[in-house]
Amino acid sequence: MSAPKYLIDTNVFIGLEDPREVAPDFAALQQLASKHGVGIFVHEVAREDIERDKDQARRQISLSKIAKFQSIAKVRGLTKDQLESEFGPLSKANDVVDATLLHALKIGVADFLVTQDGGLHDRARRYAPDIAGRVLFVADATLLLRATYEPTPVALPFVEEVDAHSIPLADPIFDSLREGYPDFDTWWQEKCVKQLRKCWVVTDEGSLAGIIVRKDESSPDTDAQTEAARILKICTFKVMPERRGIKLGELLLKQVFWFAQRNGYDLLYLTTYPSQAALIDLIEFYGFQATKTAADGEITFEKTMGRTPLAASKDDDLFKLAARNYPRFHVSSQVLAYGIPIKEEFHESLFPELKDASQPGLFEFAEVGTDARRPGNTIRKVYLCRAPAKIEQPGALLLFYKGSSAREPSQAITTVGVFENMTLAHSTEELRRLAGGRSVYNERQLLAWNARAEAPVKVINFLLAGHISPAMSLDELLHEGVIDGHPPQSIFRLSDARLRPVLARLDLGFPLQ
Repeated sequence: MSAPKYLIDTNVFIGLEDPREVAPDFAALQQLASKHGVGIFVHEVAREDIERDKDQARRQISLSKIAKFQSIAKVRGLTKDQLESEFGPLSKANDVVDATLLHALKIGVADFLVTQDGGLHDRARRYAPDIAGRVLFVADATLLLRATYEPTPVALPFVEEVDAHSIPLADPIFDSLREGYPDFDTWWQEKCVKQLRKCWVVTDEGSLAGIIVRKDESSPDTDAQTEAARILKICTFKVMPERRGIKLGELLLKQVFWFAQRNGYDLLYLTTYPSQAALIDLIEFYGFQATKTAADGEITFEKTMGRTPLAASKDDDLFKLAARNYPRFHVSSQVLAYGIPIKEEFHESLFPELKDASQPGLFEFAEVGTDARRPGNTIRKVYLCRAPAKIEQPGALLLFYKGSSAREPSQAITTVGVFENMTLAHSTEELRRLAGGRSVYNERQLLAWNARAEAPVKVINFLLAGHISPAMSLDELLHEGVIDGHPPQSIFRLSDARLRPVLARLDLGFPLQ
């Protein structure tokens, strides 16, 4: 069995090899890969990309150093037309390079593609969604390597609500904000500190890694284009440059969505610039739409929140509908539901906020003013199993049943998810690829599955919709007729009648039916 291969884009190579100081996550990527025998590769087209650099001195330095990386050769006879048919229009030379990298990923010569290019991430999402989860930012690639190989547990990121004035202006998280906004310190003092604005911050491994500043607005005292009674403006959405990727941003966005839904907001909005491609890609996936572009290029993005059951037409893809309207999802007699037994070890990895349900203020559906620290991870998740059941309906409901465990809750349905898709991994290499982009599983756990052709592993992708509070215990499940007899050991179908008592327990800030 070979070690995974990480293919790095030119912008990552330059980040590692140019004469400037190497950013911490760029250096960590190379160090972790070297430490654990993970191959870092460049593609033959990277040389061609570098050769277009008009800075002769920099070009020569880059070309002289590219030899330290293993190289992936181009596929003979692969044409621009073939690449366009798979990966969309290629109007520039750099577009051809991007498509060639995606092709290498698609044919399996590399396991993951690491790039800081938001346009390349967008191209993968639009034209090759089957591999988009394996296109990673440097921060996410580094987190994946740590989670997969480091024997010492990495502290989970915490979301905490704080007052703006409690964050010192000297904190490094504000440095890059000042670069694009010279009056930032004045704005912070006058608008955030003096107005006692609330913030959500992410602390990761003991330091401030991300921040959202929020502001309550109402018509007509708003810059939002959509009329709404209760408006939540995201004034600042910042993740530290060395932590920038999808995971921490999605964790903060989950906090915004759950808070806004629970507290009855009608509209969310923020403003950003086209250069923030990763942020735009993330918020558009969850239903934000561009409503205005200012003269300087600043774009206003808005998302309407609903307080009614989420309706669906017969032609809707129910998973995409749920993503656009997150955290709402569609429930009807036509939507299938499944119970998913899960062991304590994997339950704690997937849903760390439930690790100790005895702690007060644990759940992220919190009211204004809470100061609870909430460990968490992303909205989009992956679950592994070998259950014989086959789930096919996008948007089907997944009810996670935590088996007998040392920590409470034990033997209870704790969590509801929205099914995206199910694929099969026929080898450990394939399992790494299919689970990697969203994985919370380490290398030991992946190897223990012993995925092989005659015993493939099911990889289930889903959205975390919410948690049941309090969890629905085995006694309650038996009493309400959700299950019969012994606790479930494998995936089981829930009829509409058996699902109804579970839905009645859910309180996610919107009616389900």
